Amino acid sequence: MLATASVTATPGAAQTVAITGGTVAIGDGSAPIEGGTVVIANGRVVAAGRGVGVPAGAQVIDATGKWVAAGVVSAITALSLVDAEGVSESNDAGARNSPFKAAIDVADAINPAGVKVANERLGGITRAIVAPDAAGSIFAGQGAVIDLGQDASPITRARAFQFVELGEAGGRLAGGSRPAAYATLRDAFQQAQDYRRNPAGFDGRSRDALVTRADAAALVKVLDGQMPLFVHVDRASDIRQVLSLPRDYPRLKLVLIGATEGWLVAKEIAAARVPVIAAALADLPASFENLAATESNVGRMRAAGVQVSLMSGGGAQAGDHVLRQYAGNLVAITRVPGATGLDWGQAFASITSGPAAAIGMDGEIGSLRPGRRADVVLWDGDPLELSSAPVAIWIDGQPQPMQSRQTKLRDRYLTPTEGALPKAYERR
Repeated sequence: MLATASVTATPGAAQTVAITGGTVAIGDGSAPIEGGTVVIANGRVVAAGRGVGVPAGAQVIDATGKWVAAGVVSAITALSLVDAEGVSESNDAGARNSPFKAAIDVADAINPAGVKVANERLGGITRAIVAPDAAGSIFAGQGAVIDLGQDASPITRARAFQFVELGEAGGRLAGGSRPAAYATLRDAFQQAQDYRRNPAGFDGRSRDALVTRADAAALVKVLDGQMPLFVHVDRASDIRQVLSLPRDYPRLKLVLIGATEGWLVAKEIAAARVPVIAAALADLPASFENLAATESNVGRMRAAGVQVSLMSGGGAQAGDHVLRQYAGNLVAITRVPGATGLDWGQAFASITSGPAAAIGMDGEIGSLRPGRRADVVLWDGDPLELSSAPVAIWIDGQPQPMQSRQTKLRDRYLTPTEGALPKAYERR
């Protein structure tokens, strides 16, 4: 039996829920807690751990033999922006021909009904940090944080960060070299400062302007530290260049994305207190900026004191839900002689509270600490094991449907009846 009371998707329900007897994974880096209880009410976590009391009148769900975990936060994803990547009409991640760059706001195009959303929710993803693609400029635009709940209002935070592409890709976008990319970056920052000093006199339409008025206004927030700057770089020398930017722009709140060679400069990253959202197992020298790639990158950065979490983007994959496989692999490689990985608590935090902290929202999402949004997944086993699957999911304390287009197709054709078959399958 799953529960002493049924788990149903009832939008707007505010009933207190107590999930008891399971192994609790808070998501804050701590070890799993056996025989724990999680209490949620009014869309928030009330308490989680061992010895937590069950409030009177609460709906009690027996999780004995199961795991109760914080929902996974998918970082640097195009989820809800793209349905079919190769079909331009369904792909709103990048805008190659737009006159706007830094001003682009992906929140305007978030589609909560996208087919992939329910699929990824059933993989344990409850929030996503959605990033635009840099297409016509090193400035890709402003990303958003969303929830994957079945509701029409998925935006948790719009204009949550500015995304910049440097390194090899940034060099191509800027005209062919890394120096051109940094010249573009600094000129855009200078124009943003000009706009801040005299908004009325700023002419973003002149031939000399690299940014529009709207772009300049967006970049002012970055320069003032009101909006984090997510910078995609991989090579160690590029990372050093990015870490030097606060010398000229002291209010910048930097977050490194990718950082494949981050282990080479881990002490410098840690000293600068810059968070990293890294590719988990980028261990092949696929390009000149990845020559020092190693599967121990994340573990070595973590050991050096870097606040590091995992990204879901960066290549072909089965979906955002493979994040938990990446995290599990980082636990597994601790058993490989000479390799450096993460312990279980660190690995789980790298896909929950870690991404939330990188964007400055660890007080709001990413764990089962009291007061956080109640994004809770009940698993039939260890969430970092491939064989485990969600049994029930809550987002903002609301129970979610355990169906997606994939599960409906599976059920339709698993034991098809004559009437359920498409025309092509009719018997003659």
